[in-house]
Amino acid sequence: MSVSEILTTAKFERQYKKLPELIKKVAKEKEFIFRNNIFDSRLDIHKLHGREKEAWAFSINRSYRIKFIFLVPGSVLFLEIGTHDIYK
Repeated sequence: MSVSEILTTAKFERQYKKLPELIKKVAKEKEFIFRNNIFDSRLDIHKLHGREKEAWAFSINRSYRIKFIFLVPGSVLFLEIGTHDIYK
């Protein structure tokens, strides 16, 4: 499954701007993989639970994640980016 459109929240944009440059670089690489094959094993994509049950997340590296939701086929909304604190 590929993604043709990625929208972002204002919160995501604020969080992204504060990231270290190396994390931004890796995040862009992972976004490229995400766009081409959302379930690529390098992303470690997983569905969230509890009050976040509508959301999904994928790994940038061992510490950083991107949380998102599906909108319509081929379109997603990036909600947050950061460490595991985004799950709180």
